Amino acid sequence: MARPTKYNEDVLEKAKDYLESYRDYGDIIPSIEGLALHLDLSRTALYDWKTHEDKAEFSYILEKILTKQQNELLKNGLTGDFNSAITKLALGKHGFSDKIDGTVTELSQDEWLKTLA
Repeated sequence: MARPTKYNEDVLEKAKDYLESYRDYGDIIPSIEGLALHLDLSRTALYDWKTHEDKAEFSYILEKILTKQQNELLKNGLTGDFNSAITKLALGKHGFSDKIDGTVTELSQDEWLKTLA
């Protein structure tokens, strides 16, 4: 038998509060981990709730946290306010990479001439 969920209106309100006031709780950037600590819940529970259709508002909050996180990393990384190595590492979780695609594609002479046109 599954354990009863701790999800309720109070948890939702505390999640909204964290989204808007994460700095007040000592976080430099918002994070799922910070939210989990604020709610005294596991990250696993939060990620699980994200998949439930009846918890769409909570899922939206998690997405908003990740969006704010990416924005803070980009802003503060570009201004030099954040350590560049840590910013680069954290942005990797958002799909950013400094790797160059070394794939070589052979083109026929006609295809190559079309790329010049």
